[in-house]
Amino acid sequence: MIRRWRTAAWRGIGATAALALTALLPTSAACAASAAPASAESSGVSANGGSGYAFAPDARTVTGATGTTDAVPLEPGTTYRSTLPDKGGLYFRLELAADTTSYVPVTAVPPSTATVSASDGIEVSIEDANGTACDYDSARFGAGLSPRPVTAVGRRDAGRALCQDAGTYYVVVERLVSGSRTTTPGSWDLEIAPVTEPALVKAGATTAPEAWNSASPEPLTAEPRRRTAGAGFATARTLDQGVWQTDITPGQTLYYAVPVDWGQQLHATVDLGSTSGEAHGYVSAALNLSLYNPVRGYVDDVSLGYDGTQKSSSLEPLPPVAYANRYAVSGAESSVRFAGAYYLVVHLTGQTADTFGKGPYGVTLHVRVDGTPNSGPAYAGSPVPKGVFDVSSDRGSLGTAAGDGDTAMRALAVGGIGTGTALLLVLGVWTLTARRAQIRANAQKPTA
Repeated sequence: MIRRWRTAAWRGIGATAALALTALLPTSAACAASAAPASAESSGVSANGGSGYAFAPDARTVTGATGTTDAVPLEPGTTYRSTLPDKGGLYFRLELAADTTSYVPVTAVPPSTATVSASDGIEVSIEDANGTACDYDSARFGAGLSPRPVTAVGRRDAGRALCQDAGTYYVVVERLVSGSRTTTPGSWDLEIAPVTEPALVKAGATTAPEAWNSASPEPLTAEPRRRTAGAGFATARTLDQGVWQTDITPGQTLYYAVPVDWGQQLHATVDLGSTSGEAHGYVSAALNLSLYNPVRGYVDDVSLGYDGTQKSSSLEPLPPVAYANRYAVSGAESSVRFAGAYYLVVHLTGQTADTFGKGPYGVTLHVRVDGTPNSGPAYAGSPVPKGVFDVSSDRGSLGTAAGDGDTAMRALAVGGIGTGTALLLVLGVWTLTARRAQIRANAQKPTA
């Protein structure tokens, strides 16, 4: 195991019965029951394929400034697209209240054909009007040497000694370049998604919980289910507890979202299946599994070396989600500071194709969510975007994704109508139709 450098029509009933079933289903379930098998694009995989990143469809395009004077404003709750040149940084402007904590995640997407070094990446910081850095974060490509999306988050914590005043702040995005001659020059696309967190109604503990279950849980042994992935944070497909399988090709990055409530612990294991045919060679850091929190902040990751035989690795145990975790010394523990969608991001390095072929390769995710949810902290206002710290957001229904092995019957079950009642109604219509057909047939027979 290698740690990365820090940086997811019934047959046999008549047409009349099928129409009756469609009429009984809620709109969303009816569509799922009658739809033809979906293409890869409609089932959550980016139309770009390969290492193509699926940007938020409603993202606004902005041009970053080369200095603070012309910096364009960013509104929390709005997603933006921009372009980062290979030299120099970009500036954006934020207006923040004194009691507001701000997170500005920036995802940099190099071209899929780019050549990168391990230390290449991006750095994101937030500065006040006097040029004081409130915080900074960086993300690098690491040992996989693969041009993939990397995400860093600039942060301004309300209540800290630095940057505590209301006013204008600046988001600074810079490219980290090792100076290696192998690095491909050229611009990278950016996705920026600012989030604000309100203050608490009443101040709570200012130290992280010291006692929590840090033991690795028993591995899940459930029957694997197929679940296609999204190709970006905005299109991440939801996973609940269970064992999930999908395919991945060299250079591709997969995005899944796991709802984790206050008081719950997330555990994740990734398996990379064996290749077909004879295996010769070795790829260092071939597969990377990264975990990000609801504001896209890095939590932890693991990488797998690959020799063509099946490999497996797990994220380190994390504490239950709690507001006070932000006061932990460990970065991983500090990052599980709020409930919401936690993102599992899987990348298979492009070098795998050179050694073991273009694939696809089988990936299995074992996802476990332990603990009893609690109400969490009482905020004095609403975060922006609203619902970012909720676990109810639907990022692709677990039961109706075409191509995931689910049936119209399961769509019916999650559609809000009782399965038994619907079956009785459908069978009743089917029986009535059959009887009428038999009566018509008898009426047409000649009498003796």
